[in-house]
Amino acid sequence: MTATAPDVRFDEHTALVVVDVQNDFADPGGNLYVDEGDQIISTINRLVAAAREAGAAVVYTQDWHPETTPHFEKDGGIWPVHCVTDSWGAQLHRDLEVDGPIIRKGARGEDGYSGFTTRDVGTGEDQPTELQALLQARGISDLVVVGLAQDVCVKETVLDARRLGYATTVLLDATRPVNLEAGDDQRAVDAMIQAGADVHS
Repeated sequence: MTATAPDVRFDEHTALVVVDVQNDFADPGGNLYVDEGDQIISTINRLVAAAREAGAAVVYTQDWHPETTPHFEKDGGIWPVHCVTDSWGAQLHRDLEVDGPIIRKGARGEDGYSGFTTRDVGTGEDQPTELQALLQARGISDLVVVGLAQDVCVKETVLDARRLGYATTVLLDATRPVNLEAGDDQRAVDAMIQAGADVHS
């Protein structure tokens, strides 16, 4: 095993999950820029390198929305238009080291935030993405989760990871919150800890 942070280690049974480091979130010109979202990329790149050196998996998630979706404020949701299919905003940030499979979510207009599940807007039922099957095929038992945003897609990915039984670590220096409401960042940390995740500041 190779240590990369206090109590955080990578090996062949570990996956680094990099959540939604896309232009609309991580670039100051993005439609839903997360404050300081671009400042975590160098840290994530170091983690990607360490994971690869240790034989760990690296997986990326990517919002991939149609132009019209209940996810967007203009269509009844709460978010500005972001990460529309094939747009600049949907692309992974140019400075991000991409070295692994990409799990796209929201491509059929479904709602949801987790890298593991999306929600059918008609039935309200959760449906799995390809992430769980990919991790199972690799024999992964431990996850390290980073990316954007801490209090939305990172949090929901972590909660699903714990529900599915993965030992899960979150590195707060490699994620940032959007804070749609004041205090969302701390509430997210509390929820992840309560679910059994190891959260490192």
